[in-house]
Amino acid sequence: MAQSGNSMELSTNINAAQVTTAYGHRALPKLNEELQSEDLQTRQKALMALCDLMHDPEHIYKAMNIGCMENLKALLKDRNSMVRIKTTEVLHIVASHSVGRFAFLEHNIVLALSFLLNDPSPVCRRNLYKAYMQLVQVPRGAEEIISKGLIFPLVRKLQGEAEEEFQELILDTLVLCLREDATEALNSNVVPILKQKLISTNENIRSKAARALLNVSISRVGKKQVCQFDVIPILVHLLKDPVEHVRSNAAGALMFATVITEGKYAALEAEAIGPLLELLHSPMTVARLNATKALTMLAEAPEGRKVLQVHVPTFRAMEVEPHEKPHMAEALQRAARIAVSVIEFKP
Repeated sequence: MAQSGNSMELSTNINAAQVTTAYGHRALPKLNEELQSEDLQTRQKALMALCDLMHDPEHIYKAMNIGCMENLKALLKDRNSMVRIKTTEVLHIVASHSVGRFAFLEHNIVLALSFLLNDPSPVCRRNLYKAYMQLVQVPRGAEEIISKGLIFPLVRKLQGEAEEEFQELILDTLVLCLREDATEALNSNVVPILKQKLISTNENIRSKAARALLNVSISRVGKKQVCQFDVIPILVHLLKDPVEHVRSNAAGALMFATVITEGKYAALEAEAIGPLLELLHSPMTVARLNATKALTMLAEAPEGRKVLQVHVPTFRAMEVEPHEKPHMAEALQRAARIAVSVIEFKP
């Protein structure tokens, strides 16, 4: 496009509020025309106005019907960095609404955005990561990320982005994608990269990495890789983390990783039973549930069963323990009953 330039600054005479209200009910069609303008300032003004308008789902729906999404896709390739930044901002706002997520899928925006994963502007990349994170809140969005082959580049960016906020956004996206299908991630060396993130000084990164490993470990291949890359000792260490949700997610990852024999003995060797027993008294019900299930897995090994026999009364108490949420009480009580039956099993 003409007058592309590389300026990071918008012209001082652009007033987004005026642009938004200037054309009344004709605002969206007019702005859609301006998105295609050869004039840089006109494109910028239109994008700023759309950043305001796209907070309303009705405007997103109208924008879809008049061709705005295709024009926004085209602007992702604009030579001007500010145009790309404002375009990705519009798109991450769009993706925060259900109708906007439908627009992403309908217009193949996921793939178009992916070409900006290495954009030199960190603001542009932040907007992109936010858009993907919003999109995967629904299973179809996660499936779209996977089907377009974007797990591999996202795993690479998780390793390569220095900004912790970006790492958190990528982890948020990967967690939900891994819940749908971890195959591509496992083929992308995700386990050693997540292992590295488990020792981050940022508690959110530690927690989200543990959550991602929980989803990775659902498959047998994932369980094997968690053992192969010696992740279990770190997960056991995180059971003593000062942050409750980190401990809970670490227990959840162990719950799956210890299903296989190799995982059981790696956890027993790392002395997981003690901190898992302490987690049974956590104020977080999900942490207690994860710990109970992980201990049940360890009780399947004779060595674990022997250690846990003296703790049967703790599980017995959990079998009758009330809870303000009936479905959580039922889940915890059922898990405690299963734990007791495994611990008391006589071969």
